[in-house]
Amino acid sequence: MRVAIIGGGWAGLTAAVEATRAGHAATVFEASRALGGRARGLKSRLPDGSGVTLDNGQHILIGAYTETLRLMRLVGVDPDQALLRLPLTLLFPDGQGLKLPPWRAPLDAFAGIVAARGWRWRDKLALLRTATLWQHQGFACASASTVADLCHPLTARVVTELIEPLCVSALNTPTHRASGQVFLRVLRDALFGIRGGSNLLLPRTDLGALFPDAAARWLAQHGAPVLTGHRVQALAPGANCWQVDGKPFERVILACAPGEAMRLVEASGIAAADWLRQARSLAFEAITTVYASSSNRLAHPLLALRSGSAAPAQFVFDRGQLGGPAGLLAFVVSASRGERDTLQQRVLAQGRQLGLRDLQPVQTVVEKRATFACTPGLQRPGLRIAPGLLACGDYVKGPYPATLEGAVLSSAAAVRLL
Repeated sequence: MRVAIIGGGWAGLTAAVEATRAGHAATVFEASRALGGRARGLKSRLPDGSGVTLDNGQHILIGAYTETLRLMRLVGVDPDQALLRLPLTLLFPDGQGLKLPPWRAPLDAFAGIVAARGWRWRDKLALLRTATLWQHQGFACASASTVADLCHPLTARVVTELIEPLCVSALNTPTHRASGQVFLRVLRDALFGIRGGSNLLLPRTDLGALFPDAAARWLAQHGAPVLTGHRVQALAPGANCWQVDGKPFERVILACAPGEAMRLVEASGIAAADWLRQARSLAFEAITTVYASSSNRLAHPLLALRSGSAAPAQFVFDRGQLGGPAGLLAFVVSASRGERDTLQQRVLAQGRQLGLRDLQPVQTVVEKRATFACTPGLQRPGLRIAPGLLACGDYVKGPYPATLEGAVLSSAAAVRLL
């Protein structure tokens, strides 16, 4: 069948690759000139004037992203070369925190908890008891429970130094508003799933080279057009087909952002009230990435940071240790609030408090609708919109929060429904 895929982010490119492999004739329409959506490369300049490729937001992958890693290999990217694999590590600049050994799950998690630096035995025992309880309950809880509700048995240190960083990095939603059910699902698959599922996979290259660029080359080699700079204006049902800007396709997959998908569905005139209602109900969280340069090298490629209103960043990445220019740092503010300039000033001050006295700003990227707010009981829109019209992306119904793995999984599921 002729399949139109509207959106050239990770979801759309995955859908195009999988549809092509299934024997369909896929065409990708992407409004931007760049592929990758919210996970793409971004051209910039360092303070000395030299060019550098950043990302429109610093991302972390984990070992449990089996489908994402499979797709990368399929289009010719070697994850072992493109990603730095580390055991789950949440160490702070003072050396305190959690670092799991490279053991089989769940022994790595229990050993890491016992050896956590700076934690008292009451912190460790409370976490071990609670984690064991979660496991015995099948990592399930009431749909109305928040992550904060799950953490009443834990000490304040464990919540501050482990649960909050994990929650905000995985769900991009603060613990008092984040879905406990989704958080437990992520913990189950990461900590108690495949060996190495909890490993951090830090990109050694820009996000465009990590998958989108290679996927576009793969599609070109297989005769699947990828049309950049083409924002679809009209989607309409026809006789046994769909018209996409006047061209007929038997099937259409909306792999664009939810706002753009709603625009096309509403303008098409089809009956999709339930899908539109659920899509409209989504709230969104921002992520701010402050890139800065310093002559200092961090102790590790990734450090957790103690954050607050005056020190908003939760993590800092040393891009120089990940294949980038020496001294390039990326401070990440998940679930960010406030204006860009204010956030940048506070993050730079936070970095200087860590001893990075010569810190200079490079570029600050604010993705205002980076992810949907992963709240308890959220009803997300489904894959099926109307006969022959499907949706995919990290926001559609699925087991995971807004992650690359969620986007990839939804795309593969949409192709199976063609």
